[in-house]
Amino acid sequence: MSVKSRQVLAVLTACALVVAVMAAAGITVWRDLAPEERDIIEPILNPRLGLLLMISLVGAGAAAVLMKSFAQANLLGPSLLADELGLIVGTDPSRRLKPSGSPELQRIAESVNALADQRRSLQEDVEVRIREARLSVEEERNRLAALMSELNQSVVVCNLDGRILLYNSRARLQFRALSDAPTAAGGGEIIGLGRSIYAVFERNLIVHALESIQERIRRQSSQPVANFVTTTRAGQLLRVQMAPVLSAVEGEAENAVSGFVLMLDNITRNFEAETRRDQMLHSLTEGSRSSLANLRAAAEMLEYPDLDPELKERFLSVVRDEVQGMSARLDETANAFADSLKTRWPLDEMLGADLVAAAQRRIEKKVSLPTKIEDVDPGVWVKVDSFSLLQAISYLVSRLSDEFEVREVRLRLTAAGRLVHLDIIWSGQAMSTETVMAWELEPMTFAGESSPLTVRDVIERHDGEIWLQREKTQHRAFFRLLLPSAAPQEQVEAGAFLKGESRPEYYDFDLFKQTEASHALDDRLLSELTFTVFDTETTGLNPSEGDEIIQIGATRIVNGKLLKSESFDQLVDPLRELPEASTKIHGITPEMLVGQPPMVKVLPAFHAFSEDTVLVAHNAAFDMRFLQLKEESTGIRFSQPVLDTLLLSAVIHPAQESHRLEAICERMGVNIMGRHTAMGDAIVTGEVFLRMIPLLAEMGIRTLGEARQASEKTYYARVKY
Repeated sequence: MSVKSRQVLAVLTACALVVAVMAAAGITVWRDLAPEERDIIEPILNPRLGLLLMISLVGAGAAAVLMKSFAQANLLGPSLLADELGLIVGTDPSRRLKPSGSPELQRIAESVNALADQRRSLQEDVEVRIREARLSVEEERNRLAALMSELNQSVVVCNLDGRILLYNSRARLQFRALSDAPTAAGGGEIIGLGRSIYAVFERNLIVHALESIQERIRRQSSQPVANFVTTTRAGQLLRVQMAPVLSAVEGEAENAVSGFVLMLDNITRNFEAETRRDQMLHSLTEGSRSSLANLRAAAEMLEYPDLDPELKERFLSVVRDEVQGMSARLDETANAFADSLKTRWPLDEMLGADLVAAAQRRIEKKVSLPTKIEDVDPGVWVKVDSFSLLQAISYLVSRLSDEFEVREVRLRLTAAGRLVHLDIIWSGQAMSTETVMAWELEPMTFAGESSPLTVRDVIERHDGEIWLQREKTQHRAFFRLLLPSAAPQEQVEAGAFLKGESRPEYYDFDLFKQTEASHALDDRLLSELTFTVFDTETTGLNPSEGDEIIQIGATRIVNGKLLKSESFDQLVDPLRELPEASTKIHGITPEMLVGQPPMVKVLPAFHAFSEDTVLVAHNAAFDMRFLQLKEESTGIRFSQPVLDTLLLSAVIHPAQESHRLEAICERMGVNIMGRHTAMGDAIVTGEVFLRMIPLLAEMGIRTLGEARQASEKTYYARVKY
């Protein structure tokens, strides 16, 4: 029974008790009177029965007021105090009680604060000891993370269930490129912590590779690895090397496989290039076969001494035509594969600004010459062998310093279509073209470094050019290096902003409808599940009357951690007018929605992002109603279980009057940095949900099924959805 119900029951009981006592006293006195006394008193009391009844009611009212005051002090006060205690224990150890209520409750609050201070002191001491004990482990982990992030190869680590435990940024970029989700739908990755690798690879393929590795381990092979080539669902060709992660847990079998590491290379382009080369060679050989046969026949006929001049000229014409045809085919083949022959030298893609910064550091260190950056296009990417190119740049600057006494150089990098201009600029004595050519053709030797390569070798390996150019107006000269450009690579997404809520609390959606998919996870602990916390912004508050979603924001919770880097944040074209009133709430303008994908393209990407997870939202029925209405037009159905932080708050703190997101954040010490962006609300809801999990555990609610059952019993759940 709730605290308010017990209050009402106590007040009614007090009133009934007062009335009953007064009635019992009157009846007892009346029965004790003699008949003569009753005859005397009865005429006196009869006219005054109303007054007696009024006195009884006043007495009952006074008792009710006193009992209400007593109940508030002894029922509501302890209940609120218990809620505050739960927050201190479960979410915010720094929180302290404000002494209020009766003197006894105030003394209890003061004692609790003293105990909380002592507990906090002990916790800090334990945390210091834990930090000291984990320093070496953290250092090793950071080294591993740094190594993984800098690897040029895509690396993914999975457990035996195929769940991703670790991956590097290269893998994320590669898998995003492999995704068949619309590129406009932000966050449509097919990789993420806790997600299944089987979204990319066929399960049987991984199982077969694991069986091969385990067989090699049983044979004590020196290299228990498996290699295979496969195609992704997006049609890309991948070369994969799988290595086992052997168990180091005490009590488990020696050399037991506890997971696997996948090292991935996208060989689609190489395979296509080799296929084109094979086709060209086949065409060359088959085409030349007939030409050679014609040439042989013509040559044999020309050997006849009495050949008619007209026939002789005809055969000579055949020879000329076939030779020209073979020459044209050879030229076509050579030109078609010139680029592929040049790209066999390994070149890496890097940001042009990084190349210039590296050149600046190397010149100042090796040549001891001051440098300045004159102009660098921040969006330019280059494809270079950075080591040999930096050697060539440093060598040229060294020769300028030694032979022409140049005291400063400037570096400039600009885009020029498919090429990039890298300029080494200086002021000083003019230089002849012969000197430049001599520098280009001499082996590079400077500052204690020696290389058999020449500047010309380095430039040719980049399929580039180098020349000397003068700026007469500024009395300067510069070497211009033409380098190949590369396609810009995807950068790390900017951080999200935070927000709150402004919507009705109930809507026509059954949050507790059981499906086979949702029921399968009921026995799993909340602390073990993977969650997708999401929120939407809409054109209005009435989905059944035509309002549409204009933004979806979501993030993931894996192993009790909120992964803000794994997010889904996408604006949506509602294909209808955006009311000005809604813009004032969320700040999204009609101009921001121009060119954005419609819901039929965004929803499949969001469904892929949230697949195999439990959905979490604040006032989830509102958001789920919008998704439900799109099932018929998109064919996308969200059948996974859903948890609502509004209902869970009512479970944890039933005595609190407000369960709005702002009020919950204030109670649980969650900072709200901003309002009304879908991504922001998702992050705030995720932080609130993480703080709710230990509070639910203290109440005996540990599994997903228990959380859903408790939510269904709250007052808010009984309102028609």
